[in-house]
Amino acid sequence: MYQDLLLATDGSDAARQATEQGIELAAQLDATLHVLSVSEEGPQATDKQDRLRTEPEEEAATAAEEAKEAAAREGIDATTDLRQGVPQEQIVDYAETNPVDMVIVGTAGRSGLDHLLSGSVAEEIVRNAPVPVLTVRAHS
Repeated sequence: MYQDLLLATDGSDAARQATEQGIELAAQLDATLHVLSVSEEGPQATDKQDRLRTEPEEEAATAAEEAKEAAAREGIDATTDLRQGVPQEQIVDYAETNPVDMVIVGTAGRSGLDHLLSGSVAEEIVRNAPVPVLTVRAHS
């Protein structure tokens, strides 16, 4: 039933937690892990880029490669894909256009004003994905 798992990662703490869970789940199900990282575009991406002083494409590639290497260490077959755009839109599009059975994504578990202003990538994925979504909250 779950043979192809889509792991969305941006290299954040929440994404690292989701990577650990995704690898464990893939191992238990003998599934392939498809790692997707999106270099973010738009107003929030500009704010993030100013704070981090890194190139979004490089950050996305590093996040995907780290997840793939972690999967390989556990004997899990993994593929990687890099996209540009709005993360939740690109993740849902990937799930719609590729044969995946589940999406695994980390969530920072934000609430209050921060959540209202920026929304939640994970929440949008849950609402719009054509397959089940496993959300993994970052440890505080």
